[in-house]
Order: sequence, then C-alpha cells, then structure tokens
Amino acid sequence: MYNIKNFEENKNIKILHDWGAFKVLEYQADLSVTKAGSMQEYFASKMNVKRKQLLCDLSVSDVILQSGTMQWMVGDVSMTSGVKGAGDFIGKMFKGAVTNESTIKPEYTGSGQVILEPTYKHILLLDVEDWGGSVVIEDGMFLASESSLKQKVSMRSNLSSAALGGEGLFNLSLNGSGVVALESDIPASELIEIELDNDVLKIDGNMAVAWSSGLKFTVERASKNLIGSAASGEGLVNVYQGTGKVLMAPVKDSPIQLT
Repeated sequence: MYNIKNFEENKNIKILHDWGAFKVLEYQADLSVTKAGSMQEYFASKMNVKRKQLLCDLSVSDVILQSGTMQWMVGDVSMTSGVKGAGDFIGKMFKGAVTNESTIKPEYTGSGQVILEPTYKHILLLDVEDWGGSVVIEDGMFLASESSLKQKVSMRSNLSSAALGGEGLFNLSLNGSGVVALESDIPASELIEIELDNDVLKIDGNMAVAWSSGLKFTVERASKNLIGSAASGEGLVNVYQGTGKVLMAPVKDSPIQLT
C-alpha cells in the first residue's frame, strides 16, 4: 500500500493527457532553479518550453519503455529485459541498429506506477487502433508503449532511392491494440494530420512523425526527370501513397534543440 503526496495534485503540475496506462504531466514553471538560471527558465516557460514527465499506471496495462528512461517506481513493480531467448535478442539488436532505438526495451509489470525521467520535449500519445491497428513512427521517437502492442521493423518499398535521399531504410512499427508514447520536438497542437483515401502525399524532407503501416512509403524524385527536378529546385521527396493517415510536423527541424 502506498500514498503519493504533492505530485499529481501539485499546483505547479498540469495533467496534459490521460490515455490508457499513461498520463503526461507538465510543470508550469521550473521552480528548482538557481538565481543565475532563473531568467532563462522564466522566458523558456513563456515560450512553452516546460518540463514534462510520463506516468505509467501498471494497474491499467504492463508497459515497455525506452531503455534508461525510468526515474522512479512505487508499489508492485517488476522489471524484465523483454528478451525471450537468443534468437529474440538477435532480432532486437537488429531492430535497434536500423531504427535508432535502444536494443533492449525493458518491460514493467505489476500494479504499481513507473515515472519516467523529465524531458523538455513534447510527449505525444497515440492510440494505435485509430491508425488501423498498425502505425509506423519516425526513428528515435519511441518513449513507451503498452505491452499489448507488438514491435516490428518496417522497410522502405524502394531501397535505392532511400539510400540516395540520405534516409534510413527501416522504421519501427507498433501493431495491435494499445497506446504508444512518443517524444517530439513539435507539440501535438502544431502537428498536421493528413488522411489519404487512395491518394498520394509528397513531403520535401523528413517531416512525418507517424504514418499508417498500410501506406506505401518510398523516396522519389520531385519530378519524373532529372531536368524537371533541377529546374524546380527540388530533389528527392518522401512519398506516402494509398489509404491511411500521416502525422506531419510543420517544419523540418525544431529551431531549438530540446533535451
């Protein structure tokens, strides 16, 4: 039996999202600062650069975390490596190598709570069922997921153009029923959601955050010929074709590097 005080009910903390096993907590101001850093922290909070934490309630679902993200846990909590034999370990090493994710993602089970390290990035919660039961995410964005979701490696449709475009050949996909938490430089309020019905979306740059697994994903020239591409000033573009959804950032890169 445990009782946590001055945490979720703290007046400086706001619960941004509460979905499945996850709660996203946001500190309205960074009060644990020195005099020297107080001005920087004040203006950072005014620009919505605020500390956030992910709370995982294991009484709702067991969870899988990005390695090294746990800060503290309370109650009935057990942690396993999530590796089921040598073959599974080799498979996880491959997934980690090609998707910029940690090789081993620990699984936490029980009925207690696990709280992750604070981050200044934005935490997005996606219900994979809203994505037709399978969603692909951009490399390095995975933070946590309910353990009911299965992780797979999704490969580009045409490897040669992906290599020429400087893009990775593989991405992590989440499959099944459950909620996944992603770390993003862009807040959910600014992300653009595009629904395709047997249509095509072309993006100049690596701006997609997540997309339906059913979409055909390739890297192609902006124009069908080299002269057209040169004349337009555009080179290779990411192409998403078919029926499904794409969640896209409004800019290629965040102007501020968040840690």
